[in-house]
Amino acid sequence: MREIGGYIELEYNYGTEYYENCIALNTARNCLSYLIKKRNIKKLLLPYYLCDTVREKCEEMGCVNLEFYKLNNHLLPIYDKKMNENEYIYIVNYYGLLNNEIIQQLKERYHNIIIDNVQAFFAKPVKNVDTIYSCRKFFGVPDGAYLYTNLQLDNNIIRDKSNGRMQHLLGRFENLASEYYDLYKEINIKLKKEPLKQMSKLTHNLLKGLDYERIKQIRTSNFDILNSKLKKYNKIQVKEIVGAYCYPFYTDDAKTLREKLIENKVYVPILWPNLIENQAKEFANNILPLPVDQRYNIDDMTYICDLIIQ
Repeated sequence: MREIGGYIELEYNYGTEYYENCIALNTARNCLSYLIKKRNIKKLLLPYYLCDTVREKCEEMGCVNLEFYKLNNHLLPIYDKKMNENEYIYIVNYYGLLNNEIIQQLKERYHNIIIDNVQAFFAKPVKNVDTIYSCRKFFGVPDGAYLYTNLQLDNNIIRDKSNGRMQHLLGRFENLASEYYDLYKEINIKLKKEPLKQMSKLTHNLLKGLDYERIKQIRTSNFDILNSKLKKYNKIQVKEIVGAYCYPFYTDDAKTLREKLIENKVYVPILWPNLIENQAKEFANNILPLPVDQRYNIDDMTYICDLIIQ
């Protein structure tokens, strides 16, 4: 029986999400596990330069063999072997550097591909290419991922509940991030262990209340400011990225710069610090993902540039 009366809960948003007509799940890694099951993938080719949780999810499933490949200077796969029907190659759109023309070329070359757009939320999917997006990388939500595919969602997948994963988001909204960082890490660990579920009602509701065009414009503008001032020092040559995840600043002096930035309260993580393969370790240690998100403006970008150039 429906409850009537009592105190009022969080308000419902009646906007639209950026992506519709896709499968909405709780995490990006579970989007991959869904594809592995439904596509009957027997072998998956992964880049060495990749988050450990993707490999761990595949190993946890126990039904797929893994092979690893290196990247060229444009962060594209170096892999020329012929692939069989049940073999897929997992291609990461690092920092949103890949455009849809390149992805179409990769589709024609490898046929069975999965595109990881976790770092490229605003890059629209290519038709007939399985594509994974993460909401948490771009917005203050407790979970959420989109899977673009021609597969149908199984009706027996239960819906996640996220009300117990909001404290770090609400805490940072009114206080300092440092006060809730340990809780943020704790929740991340718990999310890694979450089984495949549909996206929670709470996350859907939060996503319906966002001004996506404003967010995309701010991220694009901030990226352009950093690129205009830092491109002559950057070992990666990048053009405009619409709605960028970050500004990837590739430098041999990354360790010193990261320490300097952190001293000045500019927090720049090491993406995937546990990598051991030489090329992947080089990328992880020396590409600084400088923040460009919707919380910041031209003064913040200038501040970051001044610290680096000094």
